[in-house]
Amino acid sequence: MATNYTISLTDAQKKAMEYVSYSVQDWVENAVFNRASEASEEIYNAEVLRMNEDESITTIPADKDQVVLAANIKSAKTRHEEFLAENP
Repeated sequence: MATNYTISLTDAQKKAMEYVSYSVQDWVENAVFNRASEASEEIYNAEVLRMNEDESITTIPADKDQVVLAANIKSAKTRHEEFLAENP
């Protein structure tokens, strides 16, 4: 399943992005794909470490995406909201 996101740039923002990139669309996609890849790697590494330390887990899936999708993690939004609730 894929999720689509749409952004809007002002004319000035579009011109600025065209100054620094050959294709604004490609730049945006690469930025998001690379950040998602970094986060995925971080989640995967933390989850494999957790699974290795849990004696009840006998196998670790070979597919990174499967590990990431199965990880019991909180979103940045949830973590931020919890922080605000604990630090009024």
